[in-house]
Amino acid sequence: MEQNESLAGQGAMPESNTPAEDNSNINHTNMEALLKEEGLTLDFPQPGDIRSGMIASISQTQILVSVGAKSEGVISGRELEQIPDAQREAMQVGMAIHVYVLASEDANGNIVLSFSRAQEQKGWEEVEKILESDEIFESVVEGYNKGGLIVSVHGLRGFVPASQIGMARRMAITGETPEQRWGKMIGEPISVRVIEVDRNRRRLILSERAASSETRQSLKERVIEELKEGEIRTGRVTSLADFGAFININGADGLVHLSEISWERVQHPSEVLEVGQEVTVKIINIDREKKRIGLSLRALAEDPWTKKAEKFKVGQLVEGVITRLTKFGAFARLEGDVEGLIHISEIGETRIEHPKERLHEGEVVTLRIIRIDPEQRRIGLSLRKVDSGAYKDLDLADFDLGLSEDAAMLDIPVEEAPKKKRVPKKKASEKKTPEEEDSAE
Repeated sequence: MEQNESLAGQGAMPESNTPAEDNSNINHTNMEALLKEEGLTLDFPQPGDIRSGMIASISQTQILVSVGAKSEGVISGRELEQIPDAQREAMQVGMAIHVYVLASEDANGNIVLSFSRAQEQKGWEEVEKILESDEIFESVVEGYNKGGLIVSVHGLRGFVPASQIGMARRMAITGETPEQRWGKMIGEPISVRVIEVDRNRRRLILSERAASSETRQSLKERVIEELKEGEIRTGRVTSLADFGAFININGADGLVHLSEISWERVQHPSEVLEVGQEVTVKIINIDREKKRIGLSLRALAEDPWTKKAEKFKVGQLVEGVITRLTKFGAFARLEGDVEGLIHISEIGETRIEHPKERLHEGEVVTLRIIRIDPEQRRIGLSLRKVDSGAYKDLDLADFDLGLSEDAAMLDIPVEEAPKKKRVPKKKASEKKTPEEEDSAE
């Protein structure tokens, strides 16, 4: 112990824990304090600062910006490439711009600056203000991904999730792929509210729903006012019922009745449609008072019945197979699976109580077509008018046509066909007497 005390008494110095660079910082701080006391200041740009500067020169490889420091700052390399062409072309010497300090000094003693980072930081400041004020921002849809829309807000790419898209736009969404769902919305105006900002994670979440006060009912009323009968629209199947299918058009549901789904007989909409399917429909009825929209799928398809019925004409004789018997008449299937009705009054000349008194299912009968109604897709048939004299000329025309064809096949002109020699009948006064008949024998 005495030895230790003697060493201490000999002037041994304790070790210092302060690095040399700390001493340098202290000196730098002391210098700044002294300069302030003298009324002088040096503005030393620090990494992360956003400075307002003036463009000193522009070249193909760099832009020099005066930021009020001992030397000019430089925008070059990757930072220069990140400036959009339109903004770069608009830059001129002497123009004031904001820049972001990446480094206080490079190998050449220049401050390293970034124009795009300054724009981005300014953008984050603006969206944070919008979040605090809860104001609505007007923009346009710039892009999309599988989950929603991309919208630009003060130069930042904000994301509108599908769940935050406005009702009117969401109801108009159709298709299976992102391109089909969102592609047609690019360039459309959109009003959004900022609902989440995370600068560190570069996360900006927007909501169109929060910016819209439109309810489902008000949306339907607006859409109904815009629609017109006869228009053709694209919609999406939202639900199926026994009596038809509901199709959403721009936020308003319309009904395709079972009878308007197809020209063929359909027992249930699920035979033809499925929920979520995109379809094209025709608006056939709008009831603005009851807020109902009538739609049709079959109105946009060619009626196969019309084509099948083209071969028939009123007055024509046809063969039919009796398919059904009802109290008001009998149904008969004609050529091409076209069905016609023989009203009970057209079955016979005498009154009957039920068609089964004269006809049987499966029976083949000759019938006369007495009516064709393309709009109602109905053919009226008659059994009692098969031999009617009212159609004599038509029947004779068909008979003459058949005769001409037969003659043509025999290569004998109709007018040159051999005719039987006509023997004129004797008048009553020229008839032979019984005596003359006996003598003739």
